[in-house]
Amino acid sequence: MIKKWLTFLFLPPLLWGTSLSDTRLTTLYNSLDPYSISELFAFYHLYPDAPQGRQALSDAWELMHRHRSERQYLEGALVLPAMEIDSVIALVNKQPFETDIALDDAQLSLIENISDHLSNRKLKGYREWDKKVLMTLPSEEIDLSHALLLYQFEEEPLKVRQYEASLDLIALQILARLPREASHEEKIRAISHFIFHEKRFRFPPHSIWAKDIDLYTFLPSVLDSRLGVCLGVSILYLSIAQRLDLPLEIITPPGHIFIRYNSGESHQNIETTARGIHLPDRVYLGINTRKLQKRTLKEVIGLAFINQAAVSWHKEKHETTVELYEKALPYLPHDPLLKMLLGYNYLFVGKIAEGRELLEEIRDVIFDHAVAKEVTPEDYLNGKVSVAGIQAIFSPVDESRQSILDKQNELKEILKKHPQFRDGLLQLAITFLQLGRGQEAYETLSRYHALDPSSPVVEYYLAIVCVNRFHYQEAWDHLKKAEALTAARAHKPHCLKGLSHALRTLYPDPEDSF
Repeated sequence: MIKKWLTFLFLPPLLWGTSLSDTRLTTLYNSLDPYSISELFAFYHLYPDAPQGRQALSDAWELMHRHRSERQYLEGALVLPAMEIDSVIALVNKQPFETDIALDDAQLSLIENISDHLSNRKLKGYREWDKKVLMTLPSEEIDLSHALLLYQFEEEPLKVRQYEASLDLIALQILARLPREASHEEKIRAISHFIFHEKRFRFPPHSIWAKDIDLYTFLPSVLDSRLGVCLGVSILYLSIAQRLDLPLEIITPPGHIFIRYNSGESHQNIETTARGIHLPDRVYLGINTRKLQKRTLKEVIGLAFINQAAVSWHKEKHETTVELYEKALPYLPHDPLLKMLLGYNYLFVGKIAEGRELLEEIRDVIFDHAVAKEVTPEDYLNGKVSVAGIQAIFSPVDESRQSILDKQNELKEILKKHPQFRDGLLQLAITFLQLGRGQEAYETLSRYHALDPSSPVVEYYLAIVCVNRFHYQEAWDHLKKAEALTAARAHKPHCLKGLSHALRTLYPDPEDSF
């Protein structure tokens, strides 16, 4: 049974719990948002026996049917369900972290019937309950929410349907505010308004998500808490978009994901960690990120497993990490990053042959989005680092100085045994920079440069350190090296332009012509 206090959120406080005259009820009914299913259901729940309450229920049901081409009417009125609908109302008005609302088969069937005009019903993946068959479907037939829920609740089909019903009701509410022939841009505005302003989905505080990032990635947790990291809220957005026949692109800069609408003439980025605002592409590019990867819906399923694997890796549960990466592999069979990460974790669990085989596959591969190749696979295969050394560069740090010092000491010990381990040197230099120890950072980066002058990231860091130490001529040398390395991959990082401008004001480029 719905908790009556939930409905108070939608009505004026002075009217809570009062007995109202017919005139005042009519006034209150007329003050409701006529396009808000939740407000109309809340009003009905408070005043179910009043004519105005029954009218609010009828209005809500009308809104839920607004975009259907066929509707059942009886004597001029939309037919209301001949069943107790308190649980359906509770699901519509559900508040964050309220997880005790469970619909039975009849109630779920009711919502499914009302929602059977939504566009995701056309997809083969919507009706597929066999994960093996799901893997074989083309990406354009994948129903993202159904696939992910199916993996999470393998033996609980009612839970799959429960969360799908929540998404259906969200889609119906958004459609209630849209005209029948709404444009894609209108749908984007409506989805963003609902998610980020009406229901106030937010990125969780760092102190929370850093410990339990998986909770804010899974679609059910995002729906229950209204908190989500980039992948979690992007999946929610895509799940709604599929129901509204809104084509969106999935974009993945390293360590991030956002979504994009591409009209063919222009595109709009939707940054789900910042209330859906548009950020220009250059914000997501860096020294070693020259382009943005576009993903398919099937690949997003794999990315969800990769995200879970990262959590297990952080907790040093490498067996589980391997299992999750292996689950991702059918959805991302050619992804070099996945092969590299899985290869590392094979090494961590003692599957040396399997790990070496995957690392051999990608040792000379420059990832398409990157400027330079990953060097640790090559260093490991050439005997320049041990398995323990690879583990060390992935050791996490938090905001505390001590965690940085701990990682720094670990890296120093590794480099005593493996002085030519390039990523070990880069990570050590970063710890020095974090601690404000510029001279030691400079010395460490110079060691890397002497081993391998082909890293644009190292050259960029060296240029900055040299500027801070007033070595302007040397800063120009490293900056130009970084510019040449990135230009060779058709990339002109914005940060290099900024550094060049700043350096020119301090020390004109000796090669500039006067």
